[in-house]
Amino acid sequence: MAAPRPDTLWYTRCPVPTATGIAADQNWLAAAFAPDGVAVRSLQEEDAGDRRAEHFRHRLATLIREGGNVPALWARSTGAPTRLVGLTWIEERQVVVARPGAGVHGPGDLKGLRLAVPRRTIEIDFWRAMALRGFDGALRQAGLTLADAELVELDGDVLPGQWEAELAALRDGRVDAVYTKGAVAVETAARYGAEVAIDLDALPDRSARVNNGTPRPITVDQRLLDDHPDLVVRFLAVLLGAADWARDRPAEVARILGAETGSGPAGVAAAYRNTADLHADLSDERLTLLAGQEEFLRRHGFHDAPVDVSAWADPAPLAAARRLVPDLPFLSLEQP
Repeated sequence: MAAPRPDTLWYTRCPVPTATGIAADQNWLAAAFAPDGVAVRSLQEEDAGDRRAEHFRHRLATLIREGGNVPALWARSTGAPTRLVGLTWIEERQVVVARPGAGVHGPGDLKGLRLAVPRRTIEIDFWRAMALRGFDGALRQAGLTLADAELVELDGDVLPGQWEAELAALRDGRVDAVYTKGAVAVETAARYGAEVAIDLDALPDRSARVNNGTPRPITVDQRLLDDHPDLVVRFLAVLLGAADWARDRPAEVARILGAETGSGPAGVAAAYRNTADLHADLSDERLTLLAGQEEFLRRHGFHDAPVDVSAWADPAPLAAARRLVPDLPFLSLEQP
């Protein structure tokens, strides 16, 4: 017996460059499902209530998520019945910052330094994971490991706001270097007087930039995929169309990113120098990079049960979505 069609699809995304954020801003998600009487709602809505926790847990059967891979891998490892249906790769200004005049100019200079590793009281501490992985990526470029530096555990909750606790520790001389990424980090680091010491985005080895948002997964519940694959395909088609639209509209994308990230124009411009391609794929390269991230996170205790990334991935919905994009007439894909 066929499962009844849901009356609501839920989606969630992180406050970063995503095709989901573009599609939501343009109201294309609602338009795609309105003919079927299916409402499309965001977990970021004020009245989402207890469902908001599903951004990390992903145990809501009608949820589609475009967000960081640390929670996505953790959720899968802990038994959430999700499938990986896409991966994006967006450079997000991943940098190591230090105090002016500290003498940190390259990965090798991190040897023996005190590196900030925050801890936050959240279900899956992706902030700590990001710091460890960011420093790991930098150190490996000099043939070093995390064991070659001093990891300084910080209370990430001691100050409100992103990167505040880490940058306050840097200013006060309790640590020598801080990993940051994204638009808010640009503005916060400037306020604390921190300077870029190592630009991870500029390193030739792409694996040095593997972190929570690179590559960034799109995941769905297996039950939704089994019972209503057409809804998943249509949702992905909207995301692909949104990525097409965004490719030639940097000014519009910057406006949307300001709203998504809560950052000003300077932070957006500095952090997201290349948002030309928000398209998802499941290429061998991205799957391999994500598998490396899974192994790193498991080795450092962020999840226990292994996640077989290749088995987790299902390429069929994205392939079908590519064929469907031309049949979505509400997408405004004309050239600017």
